Amino acid sequence: MTQSNLTRLDGLVPDRLAPRSRKIVLDGYDVPVDIGFHDFEVGVPQRLIVTVEVWVDEQSFAASDDRHQAWDYDFLRSEIGALAGGRRFNLQETFVREVYDLIAARRGVTALRVSSRKPDIYPDCVGVGVELASF
Repeated sequence: MTQSNLTRLDGLVPDRLAPRSRKIVLDGYDVPVDIGFHDFEVGVPQRLIVTVEVWVDEQSFAASDDRHQAWDYDFLRSEIGALAGGRRFNLQETFVREVYDLIAARRGVTALRVSSRKPDIYPDCVGVGVELASF
């Protein structure tokens, strides 16, 4: 169906089903980071799996199919990648805090969760990591 053939349902969705939150997700971003405080970790980038959930206000969540209305979620991947490649970190806590602060300062953010995990540390675990959340 083309856009012109679709029937708008304005006014037909009950108030009880109106969206109460709007979330942008970057799930499982696998990025190399020079991270860790052990001698064998320094200077040897490790895989870090980063997940970001960003709740945004209604004005920042596109109401139409116009890309200019959308919250720029390409920013998540590109800025996290730049941060990961821009310096070395001793701790995941520090890395996650910097990612968190970078996103929390953006337009329209109402809530935020940022987590990371190192997937290659323990052979009997999926990963070990940290998380920061605004709630």
